Amino acid sequence: MRLRNNPKANDILAAHDDIVILDGKQYRGKWNELFGNSNPIYIEIGMGKGDFIIENALRYPNINYIGIEKFPSVMVGAIKKIDQLEKIPSNLKLLKEDAILLTEVFGKDEVNRIHLNFSDPWPKKRHTKRRLTSPAFLDVYQNILIDNGELILKTDNRLLFEYSLVSFQNYGLHFEDVCLDLHHSEGYEDNIQTEYERKFSPFGPIYQVKTTFKGVNKNG
Repeated sequence: MRLRNNPKANDILAAHDDIVILDGKQYRGKWNELFGNSNPIYIEIGMGKGDFIIENALRYPNINYIGIEKFPSVMVGAIKKIDQLEKIPSNLKLLKEDAILLTEVFGKDEVNRIHLNFSDPWPKKRHTKRRLTSPAFLDVYQNILIDNGELILKTDNRLLFEYSLVSFQNYGLHFEDVCLDLHHSEGYEDNIQTEYERKFSPFGPIYQVKTTFKGVNKNG
């Protein structure tokens, strides 16, 4: 789907500097200081319009959430939803950044969990390296996650799901849970849906895999 540009997007982001971080490098290794606590940090890469990250922040106040998105026009959708809240959650920040550069904005072992929700599948073979579950991105995640840190993928794209399972296996990740039909399986009643998920789940199964970097050797 083609992204519609919002010419006022950057101005909107700048006007919400209480929640939007445009230069994450200044907080590298200091995100807990920014939140003012030592709670775990969960991030969502490619947060879209923010449904998932906002609901998580509201539901789990003792966890710090950072929604990451590289497109300003997309971030505006999340900001509009936050503006409609009675009170902005103190445990929520939005970060404008590209996923491949996350080691520049997070210190080593600074993140507890990473969510990848309905990431671009990049179906063409020549674009394999752009997939957020390819080895180059796993290197990034390994660096910023704590020991045994979690990586959770949710997608409706069967080919991306299968590719990711192989990529995770080859990288040495530990599989905690694999679900082939998230919306029609028992034990997943606490699943928080994204806007995309609500729209497209009637057309086919939602796949989910929960992994940890348990036993994976940390890069130096």
